[in-house]
Amino acid sequence: MPSLDSILAVILGGGKGSRLYPLTKLRSKPAVPMGGKYRLIDIPISNCINSGIYRVAVLTQFNSVSLHRHISQTYVFDVFHTGWVNIWAAEQTNENADWYQGTADAVRKQLFQIRSARADYVLVLAGDHLYRMDYSEMARFHWEHKADITVAVQPVRADEAGRLGILKRDSDCRITRFAEKPKDPNLLAELVSRDDPVRPYLGSMGIYMFNTQALCDVLEQNAFDDFGGQVIPFALQQSQVYGFDFTGYWEDIGTIRSFYETNLALADPNPRFNLYDPVRPIYSHSRFLPGSIIDNSVIEHVLLTEGSWLRRSELRHSVVGLRTMVRAGCVILDTIIMGSDYYDQNCAEDRGDEGDLPCIGIGRDCFIQGAIIDKNARIGRNVVIKPFPRGTDIETDNWTVQDGIVVVPKNAVILPGTVIAPK
Repeated sequence: MPSLDSILAVILGGGKGSRLYPLTKLRSKPAVPMGGKYRLIDIPISNCINSGIYRVAVLTQFNSVSLHRHISQTYVFDVFHTGWVNIWAAEQTNENADWYQGTADAVRKQLFQIRSARADYVLVLAGDHLYRMDYSEMARFHWEHKADITVAVQPVRADEAGRLGILKRDSDCRITRFAEKPKDPNLLAELVSRDDPVRPYLGSMGIYMFNTQALCDVLEQNAFDDFGGQVIPFALQQSQVYGFDFTGYWEDIGTIRSFYETNLALADPNPRFNLYDPVRPIYSHSRFLPGSIIDNSVIEHVLLTEGSWLRRSELRHSVVGLRTMVRAGCVILDTIIMGSDYYDQNCAEDRGDEGDLPCIGIGRDCFIQGAIIDKNARIGRNVVIKPFPRGTDIETDNWTVQDGIVVVPKNAVILPGTVIAPK
């Protein structure tokens, strides 16, 4: 059996992340805060480390400064360890002056670096999924089946089939058919793989393990831009492509709605994704912050991170990020507050003055429900925010509504007395 040291993990940083806008207005998708104190990129990197895979490359392109900073400050191995987490940014070369055109094209443009790593296998991962997987189990499956390509798969609900890659396998787990985001009812009927009316399909998780030579061959001999829509269907004709079953929790958090619901679920009494796993933790940037202060407040089902201060307020079913300041008299329900990057040292409201500019955090006597408050946002006193009906999209200079969820972008200012609610 080959060694895990022969595997190189390549994490796709994504493009503009338009489905997560405005959270991606000033940052790349993998850099979006998650679970109060993490970033989305922490999930696949932590899975790699916990699986014994210590060579990781992150392919970046769009708004990548904060992602680069986070990775360089967080994932540093000591001099006695051979592992590394490197940034492979899109760049102009003598051979190619274009940006990444898709997932497969991004990897194609880094084949020189992949060959230089001298890895026999390449594990291709996405940077916007929430799950905990032992990749060593997938690697053993790949080696035991003598596969050229292995795709991680899991059961898929009927209403999700149109947004995922759907496949069929034979009795030996070899993939025989693959359709990317199928919509045709006749095709979907042919792709039913399970005797389960709720989850009748098998779907690709966007996690692929390649023999390095097989990866180089398919990308160099074809102009494919996308793995799911082009590479995998083509490879079925000439390569041994297998499907590895994964039955654990997995969520694609590529939209505002899925991001919102997945984050809030972490504050449930028994969350499906356990952040408190002592064996396989999620790693992130180490911070030296004080414990949080809860001053005569009511909190219920709240994921509360360090360095925060809640003053005589009520918070229910919410996520409270780093250095969050919630001032007296607030009611916060079903809301994600991402916190701030620094403390507001010159806050007039905290000194007892009114001031012209609201302080970072939540001002006095606010009512906020069904919202995402991004980092360093300034919410003035007596602000009211309520959710809109699903499907509602509104964009203003200081706030947006995406699928009914109010999003206050990073560094935005909401003036005192503002009401953001359906009429």
